[in-house]
Amino acid sequence: MLFSGNSFDVEGITVNRTRNGGDVDKHFEEAERVVKLCNLDGKIDIRKGANGNFDQIKDHVRKPAFDGVDAVDFIIERAKAKSRRKLVLLPVGKLTNIALALHKDPSIASKVRIVWLGSNYPAPGEYNQDNDIASLNYILDTDVDFEIALVRYGKPSGTDAVRASLVEMKKKMPGLGPRIAKPVPGRHGGEFSNFGDYSVELFAKMRHKSRALFDMAAVAIVKNPSWASSSEIPAPRFVGRKWAERPDNARKITLWEDFDRVKIMRDFYDTMENHVLVKTK
Repeated sequence: MLFSGNSFDVEGITVNRTRNGGDVDKHFEEAERVVKLCNLDGKIDIRKGANGNFDQIKDHVRKPAFDGVDAVDFIIERAKAKSRRKLVLLPVGKLTNIALALHKDPSIASKVRIVWLGSNYPAPGEYNQDNDIASLNYILDTDVDFEIALVRYGKPSGTDAVRASLVEMKKKMPGLGPRIAKPVPGRHGGEFSNFGDYSVELFAKMRHKSRALFDMAAVAIVKNPSWASSSEIPAPRFVGRKWAERPDNARKITLWEDFDRVKIMRDFYDTMENHVLVKTK
């Protein structure tokens, strides 16, 4: 996204904690690291969000300070800014910050479009979903534009199928992106002067020979909706350990599936090689 300035304006980045990534400070550090490697340090707002989950925080949002307030208030502020179009929220993690923003100020529901990377629908058990199911259910029951870029582990129809191999990354990514003057320490040590080199290092730390680029695929279908198929369904709800269908529900959501891996990956590498930095504040 940060290298697709011909397609996106980025108003800011918010982070929140997930169970395998450390507390919110660690997530903030990684977002800051990536922004620096994209030569956008000081030009993109990065806001700390929630450490806890929706149910733990929702009753405190009227207080001057609460867990995640900086990100929540930033989302509300940008949603209410004068614009001819809706603010696109593109969460590639749990939905806590967005659900809290909608809960604190319901008037923003008509001003935002949410495109979420998450869920194995109609199957259970997806990481972003399971990190805060209450926030997902809150949004499913809120009258807001809600689209899901499905994950579907191990299935050809989800973002899990949009994969890159370590061999491919080592061949294509070294040196890509703007070169920054002051190297940035990596998550696992070392120093890096461009995003391409850092991405190769992260891939090399994995135990597997390939990895799904889940989040990037969600960005891709906002960039070009023709790279996946969409359908509209009555909003279900996640109850216990499974999805509960509500066929008579007048509220509809959009599902994205059948991602075109070839076109998405081609655009990804082309974007890395011919980057256009996003417009910033």
